[in-house]
Amino acid sequence: MALLPIVTLGDPFLREPSREVMVEDLPSMQPFIDDLVETMVHANGAGLAAPQVGHGVRICAIWVKDNPRYPYKPNWPLTILVNPVLTPLSPETFVNYEGCLSVPNLRGEVERFAEIRVDALDRTGKPVGYEVRGLTAGTFQHECDHLDGLVFVDRVFNTKSLATWAEFEKHHMEKFATRARAIVAKWGS
Repeated sequence: MALLPIVTLGDPFLREPSREVMVEDLPSMQPFIDDLVETMVHANGAGLAAPQVGHGVRICAIWVKDNPRYPYKPNWPLTILVNPVLTPLSPETFVNYEGCLSVPNLRGEVERFAEIRVDALDRTGKPVGYEVRGLTAGTFQHECDHLDGLVFVDRVFNTKSLATWAEFEKHHMEKFATRARAIVAKWGS
């Protein structure tokens, strides 16, 4: 396994929509998927999408396990999504304070659906489906946006919410952590 370089904001590749993965191509992509997961873990990410490491395919990884970058996020098992499709289950939304490995040292408020259905293939090509709620639903939406060439700053609804990590921790973390706990209490994830 190897750590992959993370593409950052300003690189045109990050804005390109990704291509669907053919099931017959998945066996040869297993080493890449392992590298994607290793890179995500090394960077303390809650998720990482293939375009963020320079691969234009519709694959992303999500894994939250006592993440130091996001101490308020509930744990979620390692999940590999291939060709994911997200469907909102209700019109209800919440405001998430997001950051991104491809946008280092910046955070901002983004509105996300509170409940979604995720249909995808797993890393072996088997169909999987999840109903995901709360902060975890926000994580899934964030990673899947990358597959369409979108970055969280595209969805920031009030640019006055943008903050560096240090300023977020200093001025906004406590308030958002309280809000995040309420989201987790309501939605369970």
